[in-house]
Amino acid sequence: MAKPLGPTGEFFRRRDEWRKHPMVGNQVRHALPGLGTALVAFGIYLVGEAIYNRVHRPDPHSSNH
Repeated sequence: MAKPLGPTGEFFRRRDEWRKHPMVGNQVRHALPGLGTALVAFGIYLVGEAIYNRVHRPDPHSSNH
């Protein structure tokens, strides 16, 4: 049997009903649908650039004169 909440508990229960609305729950994932793909692609780009810079590093003994 449910315990009565009293006037204060009832007030807060009514105030928090909006949190259970289906349009509010789990919207962060739907708000930015391509963010995960973009972060993965950017990470691959950064790794590729780091590898490229290591492979094509200029010779430290050559001069640019």
